[in-house]
Amino acid sequence: MAASLKKFMQELSGKKAPGPSTTFTIFHLFYALELLSKQPLGRNKLAEKLNVGDGAVRTIISRLRDADLIETAKTGCGLTPKGQAVWRQFEAVFPAQTDIVKTELNPNDCNYAFLVKNVGEKVGTGINQRDAAIIAGARKALVMVYKNGHLRIESVCDNLEEQFPKAAAQILEKMKPQENDAIVVATAETPLKAKRGAFAASWSLISV
Repeated sequence: MAASLKKFMQELSGKKAPGPSTTFTIFHLFYALELLSKQPLGRNKLAEKLNVGDGAVRTIISRLRDADLIETAKTGCGLTPKGQAVWRQFEAVFPAQTDIVKTELNPNDCNYAFLVKNVGEKVGTGINQRDAAIIAGARKALVMVYKNGHLRIESVCDNLEEQFPKAAAQILEKMKPQENDAIVVATAETPLKAKRGAFAASWSLISV
C-alpha cells in the first residue's frame, strides 16, 4: 500500500508538459489533504496554511481536483470519497505526527516528528533521511528506531530512555511506537519548515 501511495503521489506532483516547472512538492499535496480532511478551506486560506503563492495553490487545487481527490464548492475545497481514502492511506503509513517541545535532545523551539510504520530496517545510519530533511528546509533531523522495546539512534545511542530520559519519555508518550517503527524528528526555523523536513525524511523511507 505504501509503495502504491508513493508512486501515485509522485505522478500527481510531477511536471505536466508543456508548462513551467511546479513550485510545490509532494509535501504540499500531503499537507493540503491533511488540512482538508479536517474541514473545507477556501483557496486563500489554503495558500496561507501551505505558505505558497496564488499560482502554486491554484495548481495544487487543480491537480487534486483532476485526480478526484477534492471537490470545490462555495464553502471551499473538501475531500471527495477518493480523497478521504488516500488520506487514510497516509494515516496508515504515518500513524502519528506531532510537535515536539524543547528537550535535552532537541534544544530548539521548532521540532516536529513523524512516525513511519514498520520501516526500521531501512533507516541504516539515517544519513539519507537527514539529508532529505535538510534539503526540505530543516536545520537537522534525528532518526530513531524502536527496537527490542527501546528507542535507538544508530551508532549514537542504543537506549534513548537511559541517555535522554525526558526526550524519550515525550516521544514514547506522543508517538506510541511499536517494534520496527521509525521516528523522525526535524528541527527548523519555523514550525512549517520543521514539519516539511520531517515529512521529507519520512517519505524517503517509503520504497516505490
